[in-house]
Amino acid sequence: MLALSRRRDESLVIDNNIEVTILDIRGDQVKIGISAPKEIPIYRKEVYLQIQEANKQAMEVDGAEALKKML
Repeated sequence: MLALSRRRDESLVIDNNIEVTILDIRGDQVKIGISAPKEIPIYRKEVYLQIQEANKQAMEVDGAEALKKML
């Protein structure tokens, strides 16, 4: 993992088309802004993990249903 220090109103650029800017710092919270192309999904990690789990469960149900149809 790359660790960088940034101050308020400073940015970093990822892959020439994603810019992450530090908007505000208050105590242990950092407010960031992300500019990226619309086709690049951006999720908070806890939301992303929930989506992955829901997709995994859907695949298990769909896989079981497909197996039942084959038998």
